Amino acid sequence: MAVLPARVLFGAAYYHEYQPTHGPEYRPGEQLKADLDLMADARFTVIRVGESVWSTWEPENGRFDLDWLEPVLDGAHERGIGVVLGTPTYAVPPWLARQYPEITGERATGQRIGWGARQEVDFTHPAFRFHAERVIRKIVARYAGHPAVIGFQVDNEPGNELLHNRGVFERFVDHLREKYGDIETLNREWGLVYWSHRLSAWADLWTPDGNVQPQYDVAWREFQARQVTEFIGWQADIVREYANPDQFVTTCISYTRPAVQDDELTDRLDIASGNPYYDMQDALALPDRTPDAHAQRWRTTGVWALYQTADWMFSSKQAPFLVTETNASSIGEPWHNRPAYDGQWRQAAWALVGRGARMIEYWHWHTLHFGAETYWGGVLPHSGRPGRTYAELARLGAELDAAGPLVAGLEPDADITLVYSTPSKWLMQKYPPLATGDGGPDDTAYHRIFDPFYRGAFDAGRQVRIVHARQLHDPSGEREGLSPEEAVVRHPVLVVPALYVVDDTTLDWLAAYAHAGGHLVLGPRTAYADHEARARHEPAPGRLVDAAGVTYDEFSNLTDGIPVRGVPGGPLQLPDGATASHWADGLTVTDAEPLVTYDHPHFGRWPAVTTRRHGSGQVTYVGTVPGRDLARELATWLTPAARSAWGNLPVSVTATTGTAEDGRRVHIVHNWSWEPVRVTAPADLTDVLNGGSPVAAGSQLELGAWDVRVFSSN
Repeated sequence: MAVLPARVLFGAAYYHEYQPTHGPEYRPGEQLKADLDLMADARFTVIRVGESVWSTWEPENGRFDLDWLEPVLDGAHERGIGVVLGTPTYAVPPWLARQYPEITGERATGQRIGWGARQEVDFTHPAFRFHAERVIRKIVARYAGHPAVIGFQVDNEPGNELLHNRGVFERFVDHLREKYGDIETLNREWGLVYWSHRLSAWADLWTPDGNVQPQYDVAWREFQARQVTEFIGWQADIVREYANPDQFVTTCISYTRPAVQDDELTDRLDIASGNPYYDMQDALALPDRTPDAHAQRWRTTGVWALYQTADWMFSSKQAPFLVTETNASSIGEPWHNRPAYDGQWRQAAWALVGRGARMIEYWHWHTLHFGAETYWGGVLPHSGRPGRTYAELARLGAELDAAGPLVAGLEPDADITLVYSTPSKWLMQKYPPLATGDGGPDDTAYHRIFDPFYRGAFDAGRQVRIVHARQLHDPSGEREGLSPEEAVVRHPVLVVPALYVVDDTTLDWLAAYAHAGGHLVLGPRTAYADHEARARHEPAPGRLVDAAGVTYDEFSNLTDGIPVRGVPGGPLQLPDGATASHWADGLTVTDAEPLVTYDHPHFGRWPAVTTRRHGSGQVTYVGTVPGRDLARELATWLTPAARSAWGNLPVSVTATTGTAEDGRRVHIVHNWSWEPVRVTAPADLTDVLNGGSPVAAGSQLELGAWDVRVFSSN
């Protein structure tokens, strides 16, 4: 079984092979020594190497050069720095593309991806697999026994393309044949009588390029994700033939890639790993000025979104995770140069650690002098001389060293659990229920519904756990889920927005969860369709009508926010300016208590939020996408007492809590602002970063500008 070091790993991706090999700045051997010495001085304990340079490992077909990395590994080991060794399969060498043009990936049927970037290949093609397996075996056999190697990363940010190659499509047809058995079953399940799409033979199935059938699209996206999952699992199995039992195997996930289903992708890996990139400088300020309409993509904006990314990474295996890449300096395009303010590197790293990160690894050590990422800033600038970034990270390295095992593998607290549905997200990317500001389809619609519930909890000072629907209840039986009674204990408040694609047994499980004592919160579009994305025949919200005590058959998009107010005498009394946004279900109350109503001449006939006792628990229905005030007040009402116990915090301060592996409680307190603040210690604490000094309950604690403090308690 893989074993991780008993501290948070800290380091960067290191590509010594990218450094100059000629000219006055070329210093053979000296640069490597200088780099590793600087890393050791900054308390680095890990580097990632090798995953980007297949053409260096194998310059020509069948001719391997494997020894060039050994000095890097030797030097790292001498300084106590562990190494994560990557397989180079995401960046194909030109000779392979030239000799095997048939492996070129297709973004649309017959439309090949041009060469010159990365991940241009059909990774399912036998010719690619032959060469990929050969280079993997050569590299891992050469270095698995090196004492510096603590783990392996297979591939890199997989799932970048939806492959339309003929072989991929034919396997898709074979998959459908195995799943549905015969053509008539597929015709019936997908509703192919519509627009004369009935198939008479499997050969009649059209390619996905012009498809507008939702059922087809969900099946196609699921199949694409399964190809990625199989590919990563295939590599992991090869690596494990050579790896030592204590070496871990992972891959680094960019969570917004189109062909990634992270909870499945990580099933055959030892630990989940991800690449959280985030806007810095004023984008990390609280109070948060990020507009509600801002779409979060691979690079997030806002403190709440940074935390959400961390909780998403934890959700992959419901366990601590590795950060394989994150901001060193400027990130992304050459026009996006906004390196962090002093203190923000510490803040972001401790935020990730507080939500379960067992490694913080920056991309990357040296800022590149060439290539597409010339202005993606590393720990060292183009000059190669340590500057402000290095100094800030060295301070962080010393703090992580001082904290030691206490913060490695934290189990983060959660007041509220949000249920995530990747199939529903896929469906809403192609058939969005929401529009953009100009009236066009909004391919971020799933997160436009999901995110306000998360952000509302964050604004209320609540901590969130994200759990995939399959992790609660897997109708396929491939994964053991939770019983409703177990879920009540682990997830006492379960918020389920936008669970559009969902099978009957999962809905029955949700009703049973509430009956057993949980508080089930249903959001827009939940339970409207079945597992094939077919609109249900029964009134919405489907099989949850009786449990929720409401039904509806009419719904509307909202062009602008609509004012909402709490029902007089009810538990939700909202501030002036509270709104509903994007969506309104026309709820008819059959056996529920209205909590919030629309202040509108038309929509005012329907409640916006209702609640009902169900067995030993409760079901609350939120028929709209809540604006920030409504979302915050909902979260506060759902969880009257936050687990963190840090009360009355200034608006710029967050407090996150979790449990260490030795049972101690860990408190991480941030001030996301230029203004120094004071907070009150809620209990007797130990100051982890200040020599373990005691802090009495009720003491006033100071946090400077962009500051973070870490405490423990019993």
